[in-house]
Amino acid sequence: MRNWAGNLTYRAAACHEPTTIAELQRLVTGARRITALGSRHSFSTIADTDGVQVSLAGLDRVVDVDAAARTVTIDGGIRYGELADRLHAAGWGLANLASLPHLSVAGACATGTHGSGVGNGGLATSLRGLQLVTATGDLVDVTPAGDPDAFAAMAVSLGAFGIVSRLTLAIEPTYAVRQRVYESLPFATVEDRFDEVMASGYSVSLFTTWGAELAEQLWRKERADAAPIEETFGAAPATQPRHPIGGLDAAPCTEQLGVPGPWHERLPHFRMDHTPSSGHELQSELFVARTDAPAAVRALRELGPLLAPVVQVSEVRTIAADDLWLSPAYGRDSVAFHVTWVPSWETVRPVLARVEAALSPFAPRPHPGKLTTLRPAQVRAGIERLADVERQLARWDPAGRFRNDHVAALFA
Repeated sequence: MRNWAGNLTYRAAACHEPTTIAELQRLVTGARRITALGSRHSFSTIADTDGVQVSLAGLDRVVDVDAAARTVTIDGGIRYGELADRLHAAGWGLANLASLPHLSVAGACATGTHGSGVGNGGLATSLRGLQLVTATGDLVDVTPAGDPDAFAAMAVSLGAFGIVSRLTLAIEPTYAVRQRVYESLPFATVEDRFDEVMASGYSVSLFTTWGAELAEQLWRKERADAAPIEETFGAAPATQPRHPIGGLDAAPCTEQLGVPGPWHERLPHFRMDHTPSSGHELQSELFVARTDAPAAVRALRELGPLLAPVVQVSEVRTIAADDLWLSPAYGRDSVAFHVTWVPSWETVRPVLARVEAALSPFAPRPHPGKLTTLRPAQVRAGIERLADVERQLARWDPAGRFRNDHVAALFA
């Protein structure tokens, strides 16, 4: 079996799809090594294993809303697009979404995946509880109140603590969003007024290939209950829908041109019923402190001639700080530099190494589901609560049943 992008063939001897929690428990206790497989949108080996994989797509769908608590409890196999449709129909919404609604909720949280917005945390910050099958086969509920250290380690888990069978998320009343795209934003403005630009909407993204004096596109998503924002920072409003990758048909993208619509049909960049992005790509992403964003932008612009030939598009997003130990945004308001590369690792690898070197003064943290050339020791250095994580791993999985090569390289 291969991942979504086709750059990785999994080594697992088998991929099981249990239809009950009891069956999942038996699979866990019967396996020497086992790893959960979400929607296969990771580009790294985080979901690979020399044991067996397990997909929760076959479990009964659970969408249990607690209106009084403003939470929803869901099964471990549901994807954001499916959950969003059902939540909205019931009058509820999530605070934020990633650019793709195709992702499994459990997988996105486990890898620190995020949307954008200076006030919006990563997707795992909406978690209010986890149920997981542990290495002993037990079904355990973990909440911030009941076991704060375990929750801080497991919310962004890298799949290292168990198989998440259910999640409880914070919700809010459903709301509408309007999305506008602007073109040709001067990089001088990005550097001089970075915080203003990125705070000019509820969720803001910059798209560029780093090969010009202008950022090609500014995507701004505004809640419809807020006053319209007139500031364009010198960019021109797009007169027709745009795809983030120049020259591609905008049909896969969510509606633009300021037309209000439900939150789940505007916050993602792509529609659930279309192939997202280009479909033929590699991806990497690096997080740095938001205070370092202007200097980091300058460093990447200096690599423009090297980047432009191998970059399909690069997205710049902001993420609010959180207290989840394995989150790339742990302890610092962050800016993430995401790159969609041409689908050739031999070509991309040396360029990515140059990018990571250019950002090294800013202590970059890589997205664990995407490609990096950073050595495990360099990644470990960015995990401030490393010793605490390792204590929790020893507590929950002492024999390393969930420890694939990706996890083993990071933790003692």
